[in-house]
Amino acid sequence: MNSLNTKIITTNYYQQFDADYELDVPGEGYGGWKKAGLEFSLDRMAVVVMHAWDGGTLEEFPGWYRSVEHIPRAAEIGQTIFPSLLSSVRKSSVPLFHVVGGGDYYKEQEGYKRAVELAGPEPENPSRIDSDDITSNLRRFKAEHSFVGADNQEDVKRGFEAVDFMPSAIPLESEGVAENAHQLAALCRESNINHLVYAGFAINWCLLLSPGGMADMTKHGIMCSAIRQAVTAVENKETARDEICKEIALWRVALAFGFVFDLDDFLAGLG
Repeated sequence: MNSLNTKIITTNYYQQFDADYELDVPGEGYGGWKKAGLEFSLDRMAVVVMHAWDGGTLEEFPGWYRSVEHIPRAAEIGQTIFPSLLSSVRKSSVPLFHVVGGGDYYKEQEGYKRAVELAGPEPENPSRIDSDDITSNLRRFKAEHSFVGADNQEDVKRGFEAVDFMPSAIPLESEGVAENAHQLAALCRESNINHLVYAGFAINWCLLLSPGGMADMTKHGIMCSAIRQAVTAVENKETARDEICKEIALWRVALAFGFVFDLDDFLAGLG
């Protein structure tokens, strides 16, 4: 049965065809980013704020900031985008969920306790292949020389021990809080949700692959979309200036998972 509470929302999609083999680079024949007004069911949609962490300050955790350069961008989004976004969602009929992790800061939230009760026992984790000394040494080398760096590890550890919700993203008592896909799927079933619209950090890392992210939720049959202005990405030396990793991640969302909304279009659709 189709929902009666539907709205036409302007959204971004990506046309990944047709490659033109008369061009030097056939992929440059693709249609690229386009807009369309599509019908969405507000009864089957929820907004998810994921890993909206208060990471403290550069002075408190300099090593964390040195290895995770998107923290200031995330903080700015929390200050400038989240207030209007979350306020509008809360005034609408669309539920607001929160996906958490990285510490115990959420364990006393009523929405988390409800999600745990709804979800029931956790599924058994996949069996792991045994490690060995060589693999352990390789992982140690990566941690010291690739990410996060030997001199930064203690600050990152202290940062996660102190992590909390961004002030602008503290859940209300009525809002579901999930730490994994098992719990988030339970919240979706309770509210009859089949489309999650993600905001949070980072779009090419946690929102795609962490527990409760898009890859997880797609396995539950959930369509997953994102709001362009409400996300940022993990960038590298070669991409940080132009935030190219964010653009690639949004393209991946549009191809593999759902759609990409612009904030003003999404808020207008909420009505």
